[in-house]
Amino acid sequence: MSEPSDAPATSSPSGSPFADLAAFVALPRVGGLALSPDGRRLAIAVQTLDREKTAWQSALWEVDPEGRRPARRLTRSAPGESSPVWAPDGSLLFTSARPDPGAGDGTEEPKPALWSLPADGGEARPVLTHPGGISGVALAADSGEVVVTASAMPGAGDAEADAERRKRRKEAGVTAILHEAYPVRYWDSDLGPATPHLFWAGGLPAEPHAGAERPPVELRDLTPDAVPPSGAGGDLTLSPDGRLLVRVESVPDGPAGRRDRLVLLETATGEARALVDDPLADLGAPRFSPDGSAVVCVRESMSSHDEPPDYTLLHVDVATGAARELTPGFDRWPSAPQFNADRTAVYFLADDDGRHALFRVPTDGGEPVRMTTDGAYSDLQVARDGSALYALRSAYDEPPAPVRLDPEATGQHPDPLPNPGTLAGLPGTLQEVEATAADGTPVHCWLVLPEGASAERPAPLVLWVHGGPLMSWNSWSWRWCPWVLAARGYAVLLPDPALSQGYGQDFVRRGWGAWGEAPYTDLMAAVDAVEQRPEIDESRTAAMGGSFGGYMANWIATQTDRFRAIVTHASLWDVDSFIGTTDAAYYWEKEWGDPLRQPKRYEQNSPHRYADAIRTPVLVIHGDRDYRVPIGEALRLWYDLQKRGVPSRFLYFPNENHWVLTPGNAGVFWETVLAFLAEHVLDQGWRRPDLL
Repeated sequence: MSEPSDAPATSSPSGSPFADLAAFVALPRVGGLALSPDGRRLAIAVQTLDREKTAWQSALWEVDPEGRRPARRLTRSAPGESSPVWAPDGSLLFTSARPDPGAGDGTEEPKPALWSLPADGGEARPVLTHPGGISGVALAADSGEVVVTASAMPGAGDAEADAERRKRRKEAGVTAILHEAYPVRYWDSDLGPATPHLFWAGGLPAEPHAGAERPPVELRDLTPDAVPPSGAGGDLTLSPDGRLLVRVESVPDGPAGRRDRLVLLETATGEARALVDDPLADLGAPRFSPDGSAVVCVRESMSSHDEPPDYTLLHVDVATGAARELTPGFDRWPSAPQFNADRTAVYFLADDDGRHALFRVPTDGGEPVRMTTDGAYSDLQVARDGSALYALRSAYDEPPAPVRLDPEATGQHPDPLPNPGTLAGLPGTLQEVEATAADGTPVHCWLVLPEGASAERPAPLVLWVHGGPLMSWNSWSWRWCPWVLAARGYAVLLPDPALSQGYGQDFVRRGWGAWGEAPYTDLMAAVDAVEQRPEIDESRTAAMGGSFGGYMANWIATQTDRFRAIVTHASLWDVDSFIGTTDAAYYWEKEWGDPLRQPKRYEQNSPHRYADAIRTPVLVIHGDRDYRVPIGEALRLWYDLQKRGVPSRFLYFPNENHWVLTPGNAGVFWETVLAFLAEHVLDQGWRRPDLL
C-alpha cells in the first residue's frame, strides 16, 4: 500500500451534480408508472424542487411507449400530482391537494382530491372530494368504475356528518385519540380517530359542456363497519368489470398482533366474504385475471422464533376460493404478481443475486423463468393486448427510468424510454464483488470506485450497510446514494450479509435471531476482501448505515475499532426498548421472543450492552417523527456515548421520519455526514455546516 494523502483520492468530475449538494438535491426523480387501457399512453410521476427550493413537487409526465418522442409534461401545480390512473375513455385520473378554482373562498387548506385530465388535453378538474381527503384510487379496467380510499370519522354516516365531526374537534381544541386495539401508530402517523374506508363512486360523469355545472358524485361507503386501528386501508384491486373488489384486510392475531387476509366484496351490495384467510400467513398484493375469474396474490408465511418468513404466489379461484401454489420450491421471494393478457402465465418480481428481476411462471404449473438480466424492476404494467410489458428499472448506477419489455423473451435489458430523469454520467464506476464468509458462504457486494482510484492513489473506503434487514442492495436510492461519496473520492462498499434476500432461505436463516453474528462477520469478510485491492486505502475507512444498517453500525462500533468513524442513522441501540415501542412490536417479537421469557437473544445481540467497548467516533442521526425506530433509541445512544467520553455528534431532525425527506434537511444530512467523515477519515478538521 502507498502512503495515504490528506485529500480524497480524486476530485469529482467537472459539472457533476453529485459534487454539489444543491445540484444533487435538485435532480429530477422518476417514480410511478401507469399504462392506458389501449396501451398507447404511459404516465410517470416526476419530482422536482419547487420555486423556493424547500420542497419537492410531483408532476405527471407522458412518456411515448414506443420511445420515439420525448417525454412531455401534463400537469403543474404547487401541491403537485400523484397516483396516476388511466380511464377507458383516455382521461387521466390523479390525486392532488391543489385548490378547486370553483369552490369557496380558499380559506380552508385543500385536502387531496381526485382530479381528471381530459383525454384531449385542457384543464384538469376535480371529480371526487371527501372531508378526510382521497388517499387512493382503484379503477375497473373495462367499465371505468372507481373506488376511492378516504379516512372517515367514527360514527359519521356521510361526508356532511364527517365534516361536522372534524369541525367540532377542531373548535374544541381536541387532539386526543382513544385507542382500544393495538397498534396506535404507523411509520410517521398517529392512527385514529379517523380510519380508512372504501367508497364506491361508480362511473365518473363526462366532462360537462362549457358553462354547465358538473353533476355531483355521491360516494357510497363499501366498508361502513371499518374500525381502527387499520380500517379498510389495505391494498385493493377491482375486477375489470367493476363487479368485485378484493382487498387486504388487517385482522387481530393474538392479544396484540395483526395479520392480513384477503376479502372479496361485491360492489353493488357491499356484501363481503373472506377469499383467503390463513392463520399462519399474511396475504397481500392481490390482482385479478383479465376475465375476473381468478386472483393471484402473495402468501407470506408467519415468521417464528426459529424460522424467518417465506413467500410464494397463490392462484385463487374467485368463485370457490380454492387456492394453489404457483411457485412451490422456488427459493426466492416473489412479489407484485400480475396475470398476462390470456391468463396463461403470471409475471412477478423477486430479488435474485443482487438484482430485483422480472420472472414469468405458467398458471398451469411449471418453473419460474427469469426474463431480465441486470437492474431492479418495479411498477410493472401489462399491455391488455399482450404485446408488451412496461416497468421502471433502476440499479446502483442507473436511476429509475421507464422501459419496454417483450412479454416472452429472456435475457432482457432494454434501453430506457425518453424521460426527464436521465443522468449524463456518474463520478465513478460500479463493480460486482464476491467475498467469502467465515463458514464458506459467498457474500455478494457492489463496490463503487471513484474516478482516478488506483494503486498510486488509493481511495478511502466507506462500508455502507443496508436496512431491512430482509432486503438487498440492488436498486437506486436517493436517500442512500453512494455517488455523493464517490464524487468526493470515497470508494463505497455495498455488501449483502446474512439476512439479505435474494440468495435463498438458508442465507436468511444464517442471521435469523442472531443479528450480531453472521451478519457482522459477513460484513467484516467483505471489508477484508475489498481492502486487499490496491486501489483501496485500508488505513482510511468508515462504516455507516440506517435502520438495520444503523443497528449494524452500532454493533460494529462495539465489536471493533478498525474503522475511523461510524455514522448511524435511525438505528436500534437497545433492542428490548425498540421492540416495545416500535409501530409493529408483534412482528419483531416473533423473531426475538418475549424479552421477559426469552431474554437470550436480547442479551447477546443488543448493542447497548457493549457500550463500554466503543472507541470509534460516532455520528448519530435521527428524526423525531420516526415511529418505526422511535427517537428514544437515539437519545439513549447519544447519552451512552457522551457519558463515556466517546467523540460523537447528534444530528437531530424534529420533523423527519425514518427517512430524511425534505430538500433542506437532505442537504444538511449530507453536509454533516461529509464533514464528519472528512474530520475523522481524512484528518481535515471539523467544519460545522453553515445552517447548523
